[in-house]
Parts: sequence; C-alpha cells; structure tokens
Amino acid sequence: MSGLLAAAPVLVPLFTAALTVALARRPRRQRAASLGGALILLLCCAALLDGAAGGAVVVTQFGAWAAPFAIVFRIDRAAALMLTINAVLAMAVLVWPSRGSALATPFGPPLVHSLLAGACGAYATADLFNLYVWFEVMLIAALGLIVAGRTPAQLEAGLKYLVLNLFGTVVLLAAVAGLYGLTGQLDYHALGMALAGRGDDPLALLLGALLIIALLIKASAFPFLFWLPAAYPVLSPPVLALFTALTTKVGAYALLRVLHEVFPAGAPAYTPVLGWLACATMIAGVMGAVYHYDLRRILAFHSVSQMGYILLAAALGGAAGIAAALFFSIHHILVKANLYLIAGMIARRAGHYDLRKIGALARSERALAGLFGLNAVALVGMPPLSGFWAKLLILREGFAQEHYLWMAVAVCTGGLTLLSMAKIWIEAFWKPHPAPTTTPGAPLPAGAWASCGALSLLALAMGLMPGPLIDFLVAAAGTMAPPVARPAP
Repeated sequence: MSGLLAAAPVLVPLFTAALTVALARRPRRQRAASLGGALILLLCCAALLDGAAGGAVVVTQFGAWAAPFAIVFRIDRAAALMLTINAVLAMAVLVWPSRGSALATPFGPPLVHSLLAGACGAYATADLFNLYVWFEVMLIAALGLIVAGRTPAQLEAGLKYLVLNLFGTVVLLAAVAGLYGLTGQLDYHALGMALAGRGDDPLALLLGALLIIALLIKASAFPFLFWLPAAYPVLSPPVLALFTALTTKVGAYALLRVLHEVFPAGAPAYTPVLGWLACATMIAGVMGAVYHYDLRRILAFHSVSQMGYILLAAALGGAAGIAAALFFSIHHILVKANLYLIAGMIARRAGHYDLRKIGALARSERALAGLFGLNAVALVGMPPLSGFWAKLLILREGFAQEHYLWMAVAVCTGGLTLLSMAKIWIEAFWKPHPAPTTTPGAPLPAGAWASCGALSLLALAMGLMPGPLIDFLVAAAGTMAPPVARPAP
C-alpha cells in the first residue's frame, strides 16, 4: 500500500489528464473531473506528508530490477512537503475562474495535469535519468500551455522557452549519460557513494558542472534567465500562478538534491560560483522589475530575482542552507503565485496590466488593495510575514559563514524589491486614475476571492507560526547534506 501511495502523486494527475481528454467535449464534466483529480492528489500528498512527519521514507520500485538499478520513487520529508504545497497550489489555480485562459480550452486541463505529473515525478524520483524524463514531461505540457491561444506573442514566447529549455535538456542528458558511463549508477544515493572518492576527479567535476548548468537553465538563473520574462507575460493569471510554482522551483529542488546528495564531495568546487551566479540572478531580476511598468513583467522579473535567494541558500549548503532554500521556495510559491492571481484581478477591474493606465483602486477596491498589500509586503520581507523569515534564515547562515558580500547583495535586492512593490502600489492603487472618466471593469468572481484568500491565509500562518515548519525543514535537510565547516573564530 505504501508503494502505491508513493506512486500516487504521478498516477493521479496522469489518470486525470487522460480522463479530461476523454471529456474534452463536455466542459462542465471536464472541469469537475479536473477539480476532483486535484483534490485526490492533495489528499494523497497530505497522507505522504503525515507519514514523513514521523520520519518515515516511503520507497517504491518499478520494474524487475533490484536497487539501485530499478526505477525508484523515494518520498522523504522534503519531497512530501513540496508535493503537498504544489497540490495546494493546483487546487487554488483550478478553483480560479478559467474563462479567457488556457484552462478554458478543451486541452487546457489535460496539459495542467500533465504538468503536475511531471513536477510530482521530479520531486518523487530518486535517480537522474527519470529526473530527465519528468523534466521532458513538464517541458511538453508547459509549451502547450504557453502557445494555447496561438497568438503571435504566445508563439514567439513559446519558441524562446523551447529553444533555451531544449538546450538545457541536451546538457542534462549528456551529463546523465556521462555519469552513468563513469560510475554505472543513476540512483542519487548510489551515485553519491560512487563519487565520494572522486572529489578531485576532473571528469567527475566536469560532468557535475554540466548537470548543474542544465538545472540552472530550468531554474531560470543568470545568465539563462531570458526565457522566463519572455514567456510569463503572455500567460493568463492561473497558468502564471501554476508556472511560478512548478517550473523553476522543480529545477531549484533538483539542484539541491544533486548538489548535496550526488556531489557532496565535489560541492565545494561548485558553491562559490553558484553563490556569485545567485547574486547576479538577484540583481538582474530586480533591476528588470524596477524598470518595467507592465504588472506581469514586473512580477516575472521578481520571480527571477527571488530565485536568486533560493540559489544563494543552496550555495551556503549544510542543513541550515538547505532548510532556508526549502523555506524560501514554499514562501515564494504561495506569495508569488498569489500575486499573479491578484494581478489578474487588478486587470479584470482596471482593464489593463499597464500601471500607467491604472489608478485609484485603493478607493474603489479596498479589499483588493488589502490583499495586494499583504502579499507585497510578504514578498519584500517585512516582519513577521513569511518573506521575513525566509530571508532571515539565509542572512543568518550567510553571516555565520562570513559571506558578507553575498549578504550585502541580498539586502540591497530586498530594498529594490520594496521600491518596485511601492511603484505598483502608487501607480495602481494610490495615484488618481489617468482617465477623466472610467468605466468599472468586470466584477470579481467568488472563485478568485476564494483562491487568493486561501493562499494569503497560508502565507500569513507561515509567517506568524514559522517554528514548526522551520523545525520540519531542518530535520528534512539534515538527511540530505553533510555538516558545513564553519570558519574558525
């Protein structure tokens, strides 16, 4: 039974995708099946999380091969928590009204559940080749959602997404093949043991570097970030929210696994470069956000910038660094996905995503203003919200390891994030409307309020009661990484 439960995060969305294909000509039944599949996925992930909270690791093998050569799913604390958070986000996205989005097309729900299956497979898998396979499932489904409307802008964005991510796929496959040829292993743990004595082997270090580059492309890190701000602005709010939870976060999670389970001996060779790339990612992303006035582009560049924090935590390493990276990932999934949904609500009421054509929403839409304000200050990192604890965990570990320049970049990025969030508030909510007379936009559906309200409550609870989650993540990270050597006092 535990083996079936470990496979459920992949089997349920795959079955739901097939069912929604069969119901493509019956929109109401298709939507009901999609919501039902997402609910079952959430229940399965919650059951896995409940077992993982007690320290249980659920493992299942596929095929007739014995470990470490079998296809293995291994669900530990970290994997179970990420699976559950993504299932929660999927429910919020599917409750959101789908009219005008890719989800309203006959093949929108199948693509969404295929994307979920790919992400869940990447979280659950315990070997590199199957990580590659699940990344490919994600790529195909994500590309279908990007080009669903077939507009010139969507086709252009789809091409940019495809080219750079296919390059990452080729690099990933080459690295996986090279590591298999070098060690005869693909399982994370088996690879880690096989490479333990090869910390200074040039070929092993080269293959590790290729693997990390491929995952940095998937995570939209500098200098491979350009596909994200090109693709995100053409997407509808619910698809945007799903993308910010599933695409880049899976790349960052896989990087954590690879860096600290597969290459623990060689990690010191990579982490200095990774730290500087994280700083460059933060700076490039936040500068793009400060420059633009399109609400979707601002938030897309912030997605890049916030990914820099996660990579910085990964570079710090150790149980504290991994716990900080996971905490920041969960915070970002909830808050940034919610901001994309709130941006859709703003555009629905104001008729535009261009901040220069919006104004005075604080007077006419006080609840919407409060919802945006809460999530904006959480993204900035104001205490005691989730972003404050996420950044504090990184800063505390960074200062403990005496990476003062990295921490200075992180603090400055936070200041620029505040500036760009203030720009959205001033332009969209505070300043008078630029038009002398305005016509109110479409009313906001109850489903939109429900999705945004639920995500806001989760993020608020995460900020007000961070202790249990931090303890859980420290325990999860302790099984993934060796201790970090601290500098002598």
